[in-house]
Amino acid sequence: MIEWRDEAALLATRPFGETSVIIEVFSAAHGRHAGVVRGGTSRKVAPILQPGAQLSVTWKARLESHLGSFTVEPIRSRAAVAMGDRLALAGLNAVCSLLAMVLPEREAHIPLYDRTIALLDLLGQSDVWPLAYLRWEQALLEEMGFGLDLSACAVRGVNEDLAFVSPKSGRAVSREAAGEWVDRMLPLPPVLAGKGEASNAEIVTALGTTGYFVENRLIKSLGERPMPKARARLIEAIARLA
Repeated sequence: MIEWRDEAALLATRPFGETSVIIEVFSAAHGRHAGVVRGGTSRKVAPILQPGAQLSVTWKARLESHLGSFTVEPIRSRAAVAMGDRLALAGLNAVCSLLAMVLPEREAHIPLYDRTIALLDLLGQSDVWPLAYLRWEQALLEEMGFGLDLSACAVRGVNEDLAFVSPKSGRAVSREAAGEWVDRMLPLPPVLAGKGEASNAEIVTALGTTGYFVENRLIKSLGERPMPKARARLIEAIARLA
């Protein structure tokens, strides 16, 4: 029998038989991992299994390759915060949906896990959450091998007047170097490069650029899958704050 224990954030659930559910969690040491929770539809257990919940989980299986089963204990729920705030609900669903889609199964991503928990712990703080989410999405791209290089112009090597991002290379391009290709470039608002204060409108613009790489590089590297609709709802919620 193989067994491990860890702390994890719940990403998704789906029915399994009449009384059980399959859950997917994201833990520091074991990455995205699935398993069966027996009695997961019961009145005692079902309220614990809400997206974003922080859980203490124990996974057991006869062989490493088996689906295995989880026993779970609650650490903290984020459902109450999410249900009382449109931005928090949209953000929670976007984070969980993206991670469930793009994380390799059973592969540890400790820096991303730590960032994810820090982001989820900010739910309900609408003054800081949009910027925190943008930084998290940049970190997601970096962790998955599609990070943006915004340090200097890809054409001229300078680090002044950087205004665009090349959709091909993910590198910064200066206003002068963009030339006749300017209409094909993605915007590079200062906040995306980590500069200055940012309005929510500027953050929405930056998320349009990161979203291009999430959809057309990261997700497409996994096959023909659509961007999770939850992310679009998050962008709409942030735009309403602008």
